[in-house]
Parts: sequence; C-alpha cells; structure tokens
Amino acid sequence: MTLDGTNSYVLRAPGSASAVIVDPGPDDAAHLARLAAAGPVELVLITHHHADHVAGALGFAELVGAPMRAFDPAYCVGAAPLVDGETMRAAGLALEVLHTPGHTADSACVVVHGEAGPAVLTGDTILGRGTTIIADPDGALGPYLASLERLRALAGATDAPVPVLPAHGPVLPDLAAVCDAYLAHRAERLDQVRAALAELGAGASAEAVTDAVYHDTDASVREAAEASVRAQLAYLRRERG
Repeated sequence: MTLDGTNSYVLRAPGSASAVIVDPGPDDAAHLARLAAAGPVELVLITHHHADHVAGALGFAELVGAPMRAFDPAYCVGAAPLVDGETMRAAGLALEVLHTPGHTADSACVVVHGEAGPAVLTGDTILGRGTTIIADPDGALGPYLASLERLRALAGATDAPVPVLPAHGPVLPDLAAVCDAYLAHRAERLDQVRAALAELGAGASAEAVTDAVYHDTDASVREAAEASVRAQLAYLRRERG
C-alpha cells in the first residue's frame, strides 16, 4: 500500500540554515532522528492524516520544537490549519498550499516555487507509481477529479514540465502528463463500472462490482479496490441525480 514506504521531504533554499519537513511519516525513532538532524526545523507540514504520514508527526514536532500545520486541526501544533491558496515563506522558500481533496478530505499539495521553476509535492493525490485510492467515505471521486484538473491547469500555466514529488514512489518529471494519465485512467474505470452495473443491475453491491472490474487485482489490495469502487458508485449515483 505504501510502495517503497513514505517519502519525507526536507526542503530548504540554497544557503538557508533552517528546513521545512513534509510528512515525518511513521513513528520510527531512527527515521525521525535523521529528519531532526537536518534542522533546525522551521516548519512541519502534513499532506493528509493517514497513519503512514502522521504516526510520528506529533512527537517529531515536539522533538524539534517547530510548529506543524495541516488541513486537519488534529495535526496542527502551535499554528493554525492550512488555508487553500495561501503562500508561506519558510527556509528561504515560497510554499503555496493547495487543498486537493479526493484521496482524503484533508489532502494537500504544496507548490515549491524555486529559481528553476515550481515543483509540486503531491502527498497521495499523485503517486510515483500506479494510481492512488479514493479512501471512501473520507475521500470522494468528484473532488478528486476536480483536484486533478486543478493540478493539470497549474502545470499548463508553466513553460517547462513541473516535477512531481509524491509521498510514495519515485519523483516524476511532468505533472501535466501524470494528470492526463490519471484522468484517463479514472474515465476508463468509470466506464468499466458502468458496464458492470449494466450487466449486474443498478443495485449491484460494491463487492460484486469489484469482482467484475478488479478481478485481476492482488488480494492484498482488495480492500483498497472496494473503497475505490464505493467512491465510483457514489459518484455515478450523484451523476444520475
């Protein structure tokens, strides 16, 4: 589920003495100590509330004595929750916050504005490999598609490809290409769900639709597949009115 594990990011401008830490991750003492050693830490940011991103976060913020901010107030320490569209300045960087719900209701992306152009930390909204799940009922497909469109528009407004720094998997070179691929994948999945409902009946259960659409999915991610199907069904039912 976490691919190679959770990526924690250490951000600073050249010459900056302080750092911003994004997603401290699990409660792993050695990992958190390594992040703390990159300090002094000026700010901790959280992309969303899933445990693989925040289990060690509260302890880490206390360890380094830094404020921590997230859209979820439960993961804010000494600072207010994030605000969509705000730009923070820390560690010599301009960090623009985007509320990108879909994977979860509190999902955030962070645009790092640097001399070479922007890069986007995408949390779990976009992964370095494969596609993310819609964590129904916390997440929802309609907002997720809107978030992808927002990121696509951001990428389209730049002259050069925008790098993607995901919370899982490798860095990707081109935000626009990834958004296009994700949107196409979601459209294909929705067509598959519509076809399954046409065969099984409009009232078919999420389990039955998952069997039909995700029949080749490994058992280890069956729960995630069902969550995505529930989100797709909710989206289609709202679409039908």
